[in-house]
Order: sequence, then C-alpha cells, then structure tokens
Amino acid sequence: MPQDERYLQRGLELASSAAGLASPNPTVGCVIVHGDAVLGEGAHLYDARDHAEIVALKAASASGHDVHGATAYVTLEPCSHHGRTGPCADALIAAEISRCVVATLDPNPQVSGTGIAKLREAGVDVFILPPDHPTAREAQRLNDAFAFSIQNGRPFVTLKAALSVDGKLAPPPSQRTATAPHWLTGEAARADVQMLRHSADAVLTGIGTVLADDPLLSDRTGLERRRPLLRIVLDSRLRTPLDSRLVKSAKGDVLLFCHETASAHRVQGLGDLGIEVVPLEGDDARRLSLSAALAELRSRNLRSLLVEAGSTVNGSFLAADLVDKLVLYYSEVELGADALPFAGGIASPYVLQQQLQHTERAVFANETAEDVRISGYLHDPWHPTPPS
Repeated sequence: MPQDERYLQRGLELASSAAGLASPNPTVGCVIVHGDAVLGEGAHLYDARDHAEIVALKAASASGHDVHGATAYVTLEPCSHHGRTGPCADALIAAEISRCVVATLDPNPQVSGTGIAKLREAGVDVFILPPDHPTAREAQRLNDAFAFSIQNGRPFVTLKAALSVDGKLAPPPSQRTATAPHWLTGEAARADVQMLRHSADAVLTGIGTVLADDPLLSDRTGLERRRPLLRIVLDSRLRTPLDSRLVKSAKGDVLLFCHETASAHRVQGLGDLGIEVVPLEGDDARRLSLSAALAELRSRNLRSLLVEAGSTVNGSFLAADLVDKLVLYYSEVELGADALPFAGGIASPYVLQQQLQHTERAVFANETAEDVRISGYLHDPWHPTPPS
C-alpha cells in the first residue's frame, strides 16, 4: 500500500537520524498513524533508554492523541523481552493499536519473531515486508552491524579504501611527501567517508599509515554521537610518534594494540599521555592476532569497525576472512605498476568486487573528474557466518 510505504520511509528517516546515537542497540524509527493523521513518532536513542515505539507513544500522549485503533509503523520488529526497558510489543498491545507494519524482523535469533507472535496473539493485524523488498533491505542496512555482531560475536568489519583507477592505494614512497596524505579522491567522496566514520563505533589503521600520513582518523561530520569514535592503531612495537596528530588529539579515544613483548617503558610513556595500550598475542614476527583484537572490541560493546589502512593491514584482514563489507572509492588517476597495492598478497580489488553481494554504485562529481564508490558484502550480516 502507498500509505504503508510512505510511513515506513518516514520511520527510516527517523532511524537514520539516530546514527551514532543508538549503538550498541539497533537504530529504530516508529510512526503511529490513524487515518491520514500522524499521532506520534520517534527514534531510539541509547542514552534516553526508551525504544522508538515508546517514544512515539509518549509523543502521541503528550499531544493529547488517543492511539486506540491506530497503526504503528516500525523499522524493526518490536521487542518482546525485558532488557533496559520493558517489551515494546506489550506497550503497543496495551495502547490498543489495531495494526502494526514492520520493515524487518529482529536479527537476534533468541527473540526474532517473538514480538510479532505476541502482537498477533493479542489480535493485532501485523504485516511484515518481504526480506527482498527495497524498503526492507534499507531497514536492514541501517542495522547491519547490530545484526552481524549479535549473531557472530564480533564487530562488523567494513574495509574502506580510496584507489586509483588501476587499483592502487598510493604512489611509491619516493614520490610522496613524508607524514602527508596523498589525496586520490575529491571533497565529495571524502565527505562520504566521514559519514562512514560517523556510523562506526571504531576506526582502525596500521602503524605504517600513521608513519606515512600522520592521520587524525576523527569523525568530522559535526553530527552528534553518544560516545567518541574510538581510534585504533595496530602498532606491535609501539612506534607511534609522541608528536603525531593522534597522540596530540587523544582524549581517551585512542587505543594502540601492541605485541605482548612490547617495551613496558614505552607503554608507560604513552599511558602518561592518555593513550590506552592493549597487548595482544601474536606470532614470532610480531604480527598481531586480528581475532584477538576484534574480541577485545566486542568486550567493549562495540558493534562496528571501519578499517582505513594500508596494503599490509588490508591484506591481513582479507586473508583472515575478517572483512564483511567492502567500500572502494575509485578516482580517475592512474598510479602505475610501482604504486602501493590495495592489499598485500591479495588479488586486485577488481577481482574482489566479483565476490560481493548486493553491490551498489555511487558517483561523486569533482570539478574536472568523477569518483566512483563501489560497495558490497563479503558476508551477509543478516545470516550467521558458518564456523571455519
């Protein structure tokens, strides 16, 4: 029905507005409608506790509206269990809504479908979009990280890279300026990357990128977020310069993963500057365990990790099959055979693209050229990854 689509789209707008504000919970929007009148609407904000359905019900009540017989449009299945708050399904039933339109089921296997069942048992007419419906897919994309981490026990990993048209990361070191980034893409594509950072709980790079580019790795969207973006460096020997922009800007939001044999004196020095250092297991070559790093992040209730790194780290994540989504930005610049490869020891990004599911393409116009974003999934976040 056109009306269903219209109000679900409004629910998605509300949920999208909560990006950076709902994690570790899912982002959810709800609109309560009677006839053509919107009685109440809302989105879930983690710090405000109330789920989207409760926010919408309270908004309706505050405006003097009776929701009896109304329809609730919800981007994610109403919960049926007690957590920080009571079950939203119970609240909708108590409010005597007559119909509930749901964009997608809860991905948590312990609760998926139970909220729907509870509503139907109470006589509520429930309609769920088919999983392949475009609006259902849009609702799922908003909660890829939640869906993946709740089923797989680790953060959802997105690997982002800006590449030349021939699939290279950067010019050879002899052609670069030390500690300065080499921009391949234009401002519009770089602004899009900032939105990726805003939606992520953490961003990770390697010590090679820190030494070559001196990145800040911050969320520069200017949008509100409930907790700082955690900035992470894989730095097995703790070579991060004390005068780097990461160290100078640290406010409890920088984490260095080092090898367990790293210098205790260096650990203390970084700690005195407010840098958290976490030793990890690794091999004899001091290559850190990426699985151990992800386990540490999951223990901190982080759902999503954005990897923005160099060839070695990219190759390590891909070789370990720990990349779930790939986001590649291509410029029209050609760097040549001697340039830095996208991922050490891994096939070209063009070959990887052939493995992606649900591939999407976007174009960003510059003054004299265009950048193209290709994105897609290596692992379906809404279906558990079989154990290897």
